[in-house]
Amino acid sequence: MNARSEAGSRLTALGTQLLEVHIWLREMLEDLQDSIDDYFDGRGLPPRDLRAHCLSFCTALTRHHTGEDKDAFPAIAEEFPELRKVLSDLRTDHNQLDWLLGNLQKLLDSLPEKPDPATASKVREEVEALSAVMQTHFIYEEKKLISVLNSMDVPEWRENRPGFLLIDDEDEPRTPSR
Repeated sequence: MNARSEAGSRLTALGTQLLEVHIWLREMLEDLQDSIDDYFDGRGLPPRDLRAHCLSFCTALTRHHTGEDKDAFPAIAEEFPELRKVLSDLRTDHNQLDWLLGNLQKLLDSLPEKPDPATASKVREEVEALSAVMQTHFIYEEKKLISVLNSMDVPEWRENRPGFLLIDDEDEPRTPSR
Protein backbone atom coordinates (compact mmCIF):
# COMPACT_ATOMS: atom_id res chain seq x y z
CA MET A 1 0.00 0.00 0.00
CA ASN A 2 1.44 3.38 -0.91
CA ALA A 3 1.59 6.27 1.56
CA ARG A 4 -1.34 8.10 -0.04
CA SER A 5 -3.76 5.14 0.12
CA GLU A 6 -2.61 4.34 3.67
CA ALA A 7 -3.36 7.94 4.69
CA GLY A 8 -6.75 7.73 2.96
CA SER A 9 -7.63 4.55 4.87
CA ARG A 10 -6.66 6.16 8.14
CA LEU A 11 -8.64 9.30 7.44
CA THR A 12 -11.70 7.36 6.35
CA ALA A 13 -11.59 5.59 9.68
CA LEU A 14 -12.45 8.85 11.50
CA GLY A 15 -15.80 9.07 9.75
CA THR A 16 -16.38 5.37 10.31
CA GLN A 17 -15.54 5.79 13.98
CA LEU A 18 -18.08 8.62 14.30
CA LEU A 19 -20.72 6.34 12.79
CA GLU A 20 -19.73 3.58 15.23
CA VAL A 21 -20.12 5.96 18.17
CA HIS A 22 -23.54 7.07 16.92
CA ILE A 23 -24.65 3.43 16.50
CA TRP A 24 -23.43 2.65 20.02
CA LEU A 25 -25.28 5.66 21.48
CA ARG A 26 -28.45 4.74 19.59
CA GLU A 27 -28.21 1.21 21.00
CA MET A 28 -27.64 2.58 24.51
CA LEU A 29 -30.77 4.76 24.25
CA GLU A 30 -32.80 1.88 22.86
CA ASP A 31 -31.64 -0.30 25.77
CA LEU A 32 -32.57 2.47 28.24
CA GLN A 33 -36.00 2.80 26.62
CA ASP A 34 -36.51 -0.98 26.98
CA SER A 35 -35.45 -0.82 30.64
CA ILE A 36 -37.86 2.05 31.30
CA ASP A 37 -40.70 0.16 29.61
CA ASP A 38 -39.86 -2.96 31.64
CA TYR A 39 -39.89 -0.95 34.88
CA PHE A 40 -43.31 0.55 34.12
CA ASP A 41 -44.61 -2.87 33.09
CA GLY A 42 -43.59 -4.14 36.54
CA ARG A 43 -40.85 -6.51 35.41
CA GLY A 44 -37.77 -4.33 35.20
CA LEU A 45 -34.94 -2.83 37.17
CA PRO A 46 -35.58 -1.11 40.48
CA PRO A 47 -35.53 2.71 40.26
CA ARG A 48 -31.99 2.91 41.68
CA ASP A 49 -30.61 0.68 38.91
CA LEU A 50 -32.68 2.43 36.26
CA ARG A 51 -31.20 5.78 37.36
CA ALA A 52 -27.69 4.29 37.12
CA HIS A 53 -28.49 2.99 33.63
CA CYS A 54 -29.70 6.47 32.64
CA LEU A 55 -26.61 8.08 34.14
CA SER A 56 -24.38 5.80 32.06
CA PHE A 57 -26.15 6.79 28.84
CA CYS A 58 -26.29 10.49 29.76
CA THR A 59 -22.59 10.52 30.59
CA ALA A 60 -21.67 8.84 27.30
CA LEU A 61 -23.77 11.22 25.20
CA THR A 62 -22.46 14.25 27.09
CA ARG A 63 -18.84 13.08 26.68
CA HIS A 64 -19.43 12.66 22.95
CA HIS A 65 -20.95 16.10 22.49
CA THR A 66 -18.45 17.85 24.76
CA GLY A 67 -15.66 16.29 22.70
CA GLU A 68 -17.24 17.49 19.49
CA ASP A 69 -17.68 21.03 20.84
CA LYS A 70 -14.15 21.14 22.27
CA ASP A 71 -12.11 19.21 19.70
CA ALA A 72 -13.92 18.34 16.49
CA PHE A 73 -15.92 21.45 15.71
CA PRO A 74 -13.06 23.94 16.14
CA ALA A 75 -10.82 21.80 13.91
CA ILE A 76 -13.56 21.49 11.29
CA ALA A 77 -14.37 25.23 11.43
CA GLU A 78 -10.71 26.09 10.89
CA GLU A 79 -10.36 23.89 7.83
CA PHE A 80 -13.92 24.32 6.49
CA PRO A 81 -15.17 27.81 7.44
CA GLU A 82 -18.19 27.35 5.18
CA LEU A 83 -19.49 24.81 7.74
CA ARG A 84 -19.63 27.26 10.66
CA LYS A 85 -23.44 27.56 10.40
CA VAL A 86 -23.78 23.76 10.42
CA LEU A 87 -21.51 23.54 13.47
CA SER A 88 -23.52 26.25 15.21
CA ASP A 89 -26.73 24.32 14.52
CA LEU A 90 -25.14 21.16 15.91
CA ARG A 91 -24.06 23.02 19.08
CA THR A 92 -27.64 24.24 19.48
CA ASP A 93 -28.78 20.61 19.26
CA HIS A 94 -26.22 19.70 21.93
CA ASN A 95 -27.73 22.31 24.25
CA GLN A 96 -31.23 21.03 23.59
CA LEU A 97 -30.11 17.44 24.21
CA ASP A 98 -28.42 18.48 27.48
CA TRP A 99 -31.69 20.07 28.59
CA LEU A 100 -33.68 16.93 27.66
CA LEU A 101 -31.16 14.72 29.46
CA GLY A 102 -31.52 16.88 32.57
CA ASN A 103 -35.32 16.58 32.42
CA LEU A 104 -35.12 12.80 32.05
CA GLN A 105 -32.67 12.49 34.94
CA LYS A 106 -34.98 14.58 37.20
CA LEU A 107 -37.94 12.38 36.31
CA LEU A 108 -35.99 9.19 36.98
CA ASP A 109 -34.63 10.60 40.24
CA SER A 110 -38.21 10.92 41.47
CA LEU A 111 -39.41 7.45 40.43
CA PRO A 112 -41.42 5.63 43.08
CA GLU A 113 -40.35 2.11 44.10
CA LYS A 114 -43.50 0.76 42.47
CA PRO A 115 -44.40 1.87 38.94
CA ASP A 116 -46.91 4.70 38.70
CA PRO A 117 -49.01 5.14 35.50
CA ALA A 118 -48.98 8.95 35.76
CA THR A 119 -45.19 9.00 35.97
CA ALA A 120 -44.92 6.45 33.15
CA SER A 121 -46.56 8.81 30.70
CA LYS A 122 -44.24 11.71 31.60
CA VAL A 123 -41.08 9.58 31.45
CA ARG A 124 -42.03 7.94 28.16
CA GLU A 125 -42.80 11.34 26.60
CA GLU A 126 -39.41 12.67 27.71
CA VAL A 127 -37.57 9.63 26.34
CA GLU A 128 -39.44 9.91 23.02
CA ALA A 129 -38.51 13.61 22.76
CA LEU A 130 -34.88 12.82 23.57
CA SER A 131 -34.82 10.01 21.03
CA ALA A 132 -36.36 12.16 18.28
CA VAL A 133 -33.94 15.04 18.78
CA MET A 134 -30.93 12.72 19.09
CA GLN A 135 -31.84 10.75 15.94
CA THR A 136 -32.42 13.90 13.90
CA HIS A 137 -29.18 15.40 15.21
CA PHE A 138 -27.15 12.29 14.37
CA ILE A 139 -28.59 12.00 10.86
CA TYR A 140 -27.87 15.67 10.12
CA GLU A 141 -24.37 15.44 11.59
CA GLU A 142 -23.55 12.29 9.65
CA LYS A 143 -24.81 13.83 6.42
CA LYS A 144 -22.79 17.02 6.89
CA LEU A 145 -19.60 15.84 8.61
CA ILE A 146 -18.65 12.26 7.67
CA SER A 147 -16.99 13.25 4.40
CA VAL A 148 -15.37 16.23 6.11
CA LEU A 149 -13.88 14.03 8.83
CA ASN A 150 -12.74 11.58 6.18
CA SER A 151 -10.81 14.35 4.43
CA MET A 152 -9.14 15.81 7.51
CA ASP A 153 -5.68 15.09 8.85
CA VAL A 154 -5.47 15.90 12.56
CA PRO A 155 -2.22 14.39 13.87
CA GLU A 156 -3.26 14.51 17.55
CA TRP A 157 -6.33 12.42 16.73
CA ARG A 158 -4.01 9.76 15.30
CA GLU A 159 -2.01 9.77 18.54
CA ASN A 160 -4.94 9.77 20.97
CA ARG A 161 -8.55 9.15 20.09
CA PRO A 162 -10.51 12.28 21.02
CA GLY A 163 -13.46 12.14 23.42
CA PHE A 164 -16.08 12.37 20.69
CA LEU A 165 -14.82 9.07 19.22
CA LEU A 166 -14.73 7.05 22.45
CA ILE A 167 -17.04 4.08 22.93
CA ASP A 168 -17.96 2.23 26.13
CA ASP A 169 -15.95 3.01 29.20
CA GLU A 170 -12.73 3.74 27.36
CA ASP A 171 -10.68 5.59 29.93
CA GLU A 172 -7.64 6.08 27.80
CA PRO A 173 -7.82 7.48 24.31
CA ARG A 174 -6.47 5.02 21.77
CA THR A 175 -5.02 5.29 18.34
CA PRO A 176 -7.66 5.07 15.61
CA SER A 177 -7.60 1.83 13.63
CA ARG A 178 -5.84 2.08 10.33
